[in-house]
Amino acid sequence: MKLLRYGAIGAEKPGLLHSDGTIRDLSGVVADLSGAALFPEELARIAATDPDTLPVVAGNPRLGPPVAGTGKFICIGLNFADHAAESGMDVPPEPVIFMKATSAICGPNDPIIIPRGSEKTDWEVELAVIIGKPAKYVSEAEAMAHVAGFAVTNDVSERAFQIERAGQWTKGKSCDNFGQIGPWLVTPDEVVDPQALHMWLDVNGQRMQDGSTATMVYQVPFLVHYLSQFMTLHPGDVISTGTPPGVGLGQKPPRYLRAGDVVELGIEGLGTQRQQVIAD
Repeated sequence: MKLLRYGAIGAEKPGLLHSDGTIRDLSGVVADLSGAALFPEELARIAATDPDTLPVVAGNPRLGPPVAGTGKFICIGLNFADHAAESGMDVPPEPVIFMKATSAICGPNDPIIIPRGSEKTDWEVELAVIIGKPAKYVSEAEAMAHVAGFAVTNDVSERAFQIERAGQWTKGKSCDNFGQIGPWLVTPDEVVDPQALHMWLDVNGQRMQDGSTATMVYQVPFLVHYLSQFMTLHPGDVISTGTPPGVGLGQKPPRYLRAGDVVELGIEGLGTQRQQVIAD
């Protein structure tokens, strides 16, 4: 299934993308795509619903993030060896973990907002893993049973805030609209191999990132297992798994976003995003 949330900011409704290309309203089936609604048995109940019986959503509504009530937005840094190299950093001996504020989460086509004082706002296409049932001390073999689905995310980053100022990375990762997620939550039955997905990102029509989840250092089952050793993962939590090379920081000379730019990105089978860049 391709699950989504549509409507105005803060008033999104649950829906799904029908095979005929229409959005179907799931409000009569589930209150929202959050919490217990992401448990495997609930997703199975949604999957058992005949989409032809669901109301068609008219027009071309705004899409919100495909999951609501996210408690943790966990990011994995330097998880592609070639991206680590372009950043001038070594591949870490264990996953680099940092948090992105949940207030950064927005819809897939909502604008990238350059924060005040920023001159180094950057892009990062990433595979997001959305947790579907609690995971605590799970084995790598058990990990995928705790995954509700996958999505595209743009881990927008302000490099000066992240790297050049004192402290940790979080403040360079957490500005408003620095976490576009979607357009859909794609359930695992539609993703044959999450480690074999083409991923790309364009700025103003120029291809900047062109990679594959195949080159991730730490793969999805290991990341779910690893994180669950340190914290309980809850339904709706999002793990952003790292980016391939081609970010602005790695260009020679570095290149960063400016108001008026257009960023487009996508991952094979998971849909695409398009963002206008604006100034705060």
